[in-house]
This record gives sequence, C-alpha cells and structure tokens, in this order.
Amino acid sequence: MLISSKITNGINGNVKIPGDKSISHRSIIIPSISNGTSEISNLLWSEDVLNTLNAFKAMGVEIEEDKKKVLINGKGLNSLVQSKHKINLGNSGTSARLLIGLLSSQNFDSTLVGDSSLSKRPMGRIIKPLELMGAKFESNKNKLPLKIFGQKLKNINYELELPSAQVKSGLIFAALNTEGISKIIEKNITRDHTEIMLESFDANIKIDKINYEKHISVSGKKELSSKDISVPSDLSSAAFFIVAALINKSSHIKIDNINLNPTRDGILKALDIMGGNIKIKNKRIINGEIIGDLEIKTSKLKGCELDYDFSRLMIDEYPILSIAAAFADSPSLFKGLGELKVKESDRLELIRYNLDQCGIFCKVEGEDLYIDPTKKNDFKNNLIRTDYDHRIAMSFVVMGMKLGIDLKIMNSEFIKTSFPNFVESLNFIGGNLTE
Repeated sequence: MLISSKITNGINGNVKIPGDKSISHRSIIIPSISNGTSEISNLLWSEDVLNTLNAFKAMGVEIEEDKKKVLINGKGLNSLVQSKHKINLGNSGTSARLLIGLLSSQNFDSTLVGDSSLSKRPMGRIIKPLELMGAKFESNKNKLPLKIFGQKLKNINYELELPSAQVKSGLIFAALNTEGISKIIEKNITRDHTEIMLESFDANIKIDKINYEKHISVSGKKELSSKDISVPSDLSSAAFFIVAALINKSSHIKIDNINLNPTRDGILKALDIMGGNIKIKNKRIINGEIIGDLEIKTSKLKGCELDYDFSRLMIDEYPILSIAAAFADSPSLFKGLGELKVKESDRLELIRYNLDQCGIFCKVEGEDLYIDPTKKNDFKNNLIRTDYDHRIAMSFVVMGMKLGIDLKIMNSEFIKTSFPNFVESLNFIGGNLTE
C-alpha cells in the first residue's frame, strides 16, 4: 500500500522520466529479428519490458545488458528458436499482442501465459486477422494461456476494425516473415512507432495516405539490418508529473527528452485546451521520432469537452487527465472511452468509482465520462481501489497530493510495471509519498 499525502510547497525541479514503454518493447523485438548487433540506450527497466526481454532470451537471442545499455545480437527473421518453457508475459498486454503476431509465422510452436489480470484480457482482435492469414491457435476463448502453432502464412489485405496500434503492429510483425505483400489499412490513425522503427531497420515497408486513410504495405522476407536506438522518455509517464505540477500551487518543473510523436501527444493538446502552462522547447528528430523538452508551471485549469478522436491519441492518459479535470473550474466531458474498459482493469469504472469516493461528481454514460468539480459531494473513503492497475494507482497518487486527506493506494506495487522509480522521482521534487 502506498500513502499519498497533501503537499504544501508545490513540486519543483528537473524530473528524469524513464524510456518510452511502447518504444522499449519494439526496441527489443525488432533488433532480435535483425542481422547484426544493436545497442539500445535508455531502455525502460520495467516489469513489462523485462518480460519481453526475457521472452527473446528464452527464444535463443544473445542479449547483454546493464542499466545503461542493452546489446542485442540478432541473426535474422528466422533465427528464433522454440522456448523450452511457456513464455510468461506477466501483466504486459503489449508484449502479448505483438508476440502473437510475430510468433505465428515462425517454424515452431509457442505457448504464451500471463498473470491473472492479463489472462482476462481479450486477444480476439489480433487472433481474428491472423487466422485469415492461416495462423492457428489454441486458447481459452481467445484469452491466455494461448498456444501458437507457428507455420507459413499467406499475405493479407486487412482493414482494421478498431483503432489499435498493438493489433496493427502484430499484423506487421507477422507480415515481415510472410511471402508477398500484405496491406493493412487504418481508417483511424494510431501510434506509429513500429512503422518508424522498421523503416530505420531497412524493412520493405511503404506508407501511403489515401482519403484520410493510412495504407501500410509490407513486403515479406526482407531481412532487417541492425541499428542503435536511443529510447526517448515516455510522455505517458511524464503526464503524472505534468498534471501534478499544473494543479498544485507554487510548482515549476522541467522534463527533458520527451517523445512528442503526433500519434501520442493528445495529453498535451488536451491540457493546453484546459489552460495548462506547458512550454515545449528544443524540438528535434532522433531515429525518426520527434523529441522535445517540457517546462510546466502551476495553472488555473478549465473544463473541456473532448470528442472520440482524442481517445486515439491518448487513451492511456485519460485516468490522469481525469484528475486534472477534478480540479478544474468547470465541468469536463470525455467521449468515446470504451477502450478503457479492456485495459489492465476497467479503467473507466475505476475512475468513476474513485473520484466519487473522493467527493468529485462523476458519471459514466455508455463510453462517455462526465466530471463536474463544481458539484460538491462529501468525501467518502480514503481507500483507493486500483484492481492492480498501474495507471490508476499513479493517477490517484497525484490526487492525494492535492487533497487535504491522505489517500491509501491499494496494490501500488503494480506501478513497477511501467515506472519502477515513480515514488523516488516524485518525492525528490517535493512529493509526500510513503510506503
């Protein structure tokens, strides 16, 4: 249990944010199936990423590591070998969906397992299109444990039914080892880290924009070249510090080396609409990704209405955005948040429940979330329910920093899945957290 207590002097200083989680996963996967040695710096040392790293070690990839860098010695698309044991992915849904795609086209069988939370999450969205390519699976109603019968696949033309970077990436990984050209069509743009990184590794991948759609063509069986990667800092992780600085008096923080990929920066756009004082400095491009430095100061926030399009740019950040909305001077309405129901927890319900416990008027209608901080309710309970979800836990840590009542964050150990030194980093700049 983590206890978050009110702070009185704001938070101030320079904050070091760990490497981007999405890019960290891909920084292990892609070099592992490339030819040559790739050096990875600023990798996120979280449980989720370590599960991906250990999975490739189990499949025969030579990996040397220390806390400053990782050396991955890849030997090509078909160099992986069958793991001697089931591949345990812990709580990482990203690892699961990406590996389902990659391993479906290998010449060996694999079994993926996870913890109790991951085993409840649906994998049908990636399984269905892969089956159209000829992939074969054995599972419990499209959930983990999942056995993958690796085999030769056929290329595919597929229009994504729902916007999902993980499903898209899983299909791309399957197509890399499949003869012919596979085409994946996105009607709604999602994060594009896989495409950017594969282009830098010399994959035969082509991107076309046609009538607001994104058409991704992958020519299979093209061997990849090695490349060094510097992982930028994770905007999703930075969001907790950004909101904490905005809503607490006398706060002024700086965060360097942040990933500003336009498919990921919805949280900055939303907070700008709400009146947040956030300055972006020193924009640059590294390995195809847009990087910048942030300066954040205390701000008077106003409520806002965000439509469905925003959810594609920041679905993971809605829990912490909801905390910002709870301390705005007018109501907020966030639309199209159905995806939050199938994350590590039902995040939509947990946001509603915990805000209500903290005395903030909040309701869910369908897939929409309404927060009205002008309606004063009684504080009900200082026990925050997280259902083992790291983003819910970190969001209500920020809530506790603003309230005058200590909040007890249940199952806070799961914060380590994405941000191992979260407590230390927050306390270093003025937080008041105790374990």
